[in-house]
Amino acid sequence: MMWLSGGFIFRRGNSVYHRLDPRVKLLNSVLMFASTLMVRSVYELLGVIVFLVAVAAVATVLRRVARTMLLTGTFSVFIFLINFLFTRNLESSVLYAARFVAIVVSTSLFFITTSPDELEQVMKTFRLPRDVVFAFVTAVRFIPVMMLDTIQIMDAQKSRGLELDKGNVFRRVRNMVPVLIPLVVNSVVRSGELAEAMESRAYGVVPRPTSLVQYRASAADKAVTVAAILLFALAAYSFYYVLPVQFP
Repeated sequence: MMWLSGGFIFRRGNSVYHRLDPRVKLLNSVLMFASTLMVRSVYELLGVIVFLVAVAAVATVLRRVARTMLLTGTFSVFIFLINFLFTRNLESSVLYAARFVAIVVSTSLFFITTSPDELEQVMKTFRLPRDVVFAFVTAVRFIPVMMLDTIQIMDAQKSRGLELDKGNVFRRVRNMVPVLIPLVVNSVVRSGELAEAMESRAYGVVPRPTSLVQYRASAADKAVTVAAILLFALAAYSFYYVLPVQFP
């Protein structure tokens, strides 16, 4: 579980993709997300997934993306089974299952290469309310922390004899109570510490606080932006006017 959770935690890198403006990385993820929704055949989606893997290789996060694909692949199996059960269409079932994996990968590429501080600055550029920005960024910061807390609590309880992997479904759910209670207590304590830290720093006193960092697009950022838009336009044209549709 520790190995899988590492695919969702931001870690600083020095790749070309990490050094891009976070607004450019957000645009790339949005365009890749839109591309996964536009595809109408398995072959088109395969091309999108190959492109996502290539971007992950450039960002030197290929192994972490593989973890994400492995985890989402387990959920995509259920999507395939449910869709095939109701439609009896093998190709459409494969398409929807693989599309779920591509959607998660396209969004995770942004979060695992962008720090919460950069995400906060990006949201501020859209003139979003400060409280909304703070709540969202705080959630992004603490999701990996809660995942690690869960792993540590589960390991601690297993060392005390708690069997989480044995028994029927109801017994396994009941065995999760000794894990959930410490997790909730840790979350409440951490939220209280965060509230005290915010109060000590006079959060909310200034109506419009200034930002220390001001992003300016470099030549590389502009080149990547133009290339991403052109590739997206070419892909959209190919999906709708060039490549044939495989199923209705």
